[in-house]
Amino acid sequence: MSQTSSSEPDPSAERRSELEKNLAEVRSRIAVACAAAGRDPGEITLIAITKTRPPADVLLLHELGLTDFGENKDQEAAPKAAAVAAALADADAGASASAGAARSQPLRWHFVGQLQTNKASSVAGYADVVHSVDRVRLVRALGAAARKVGRELTCLVQVDLDTPADPARGGVPPGQVREIAEAIEAEQNLILGGVMAIAPLGADPARAFAPLRPCSLAVRAVNPAAAIISAGMSGDLEAAIGNGATHVRIGTALLGARRPLVR
Repeated sequence: MSQTSSSEPDPSAERRSELEKNLAEVRSRIAVACAAAGRDPGEITLIAITKTRPPADVLLLHELGLTDFGENKDQEAAPKAAAVAAALADADAGASASAGAARSQPLRWHFVGQLQTNKASSVAGYADVVHSVDRVRLVRALGAAARKVGRELTCLVQVDLDTPADPARGGVPPGQVREIAEAIEAEQNLILGGVMAIAPLGADPARAFAPLRPCSLAVRAVNPAAAIISAGMSGDLEAAIGNGATHVRIGTALLGARRPLVR
């Protein structure tokens, strides 16, 4: 078998360099947005949205220090999470065999897409946080699935900020947030985490995200520790941080334009 010439560029090294540059730029944007809002950048959790991306990108970003990753389709997320877990287990096994070698840092999976109840069992097997909880039936399905696999899931209430409401994008109107929060709080093996929202298409995100703080207060009235506000993507993270976001979900700005999934 022919070997790659040492003069040829290493695609993995090139991709790592690209991701490192993008990560630095995104972190700079977060720092600037926090300064403008009078907040500490340490308050913000950066979630890399790796949909359509191979496990190799997740592993490279993990090497660069990211610990939180998001997916929106179970059929892609489940095998990707399994592949990443296997790779990290192999790396940790190697670290255990080498004196002084560091073990890999924890990795958390966030499910951020609309979720059908028949996928709850699969998602409960790998996700740590589900951002898109918007109906009591889904709460019950996730609770049953979490109990079956002996795991705890943090759940966020997805708020629909569209006016009028857009069922295709998921979420509940602000006035129904407390109902879903109470259902999550009452469900064994589920942890009420906070709220999530997506800015309406074409809207001014700074104005669109304004209802999030009151919605967050409604959830915290159910559980004061449920302080997560998941909002902001590549194009509107600054507006989200200005409106109290604690978690931003970044895809394109971090990983580049979407491409077909390569496993």
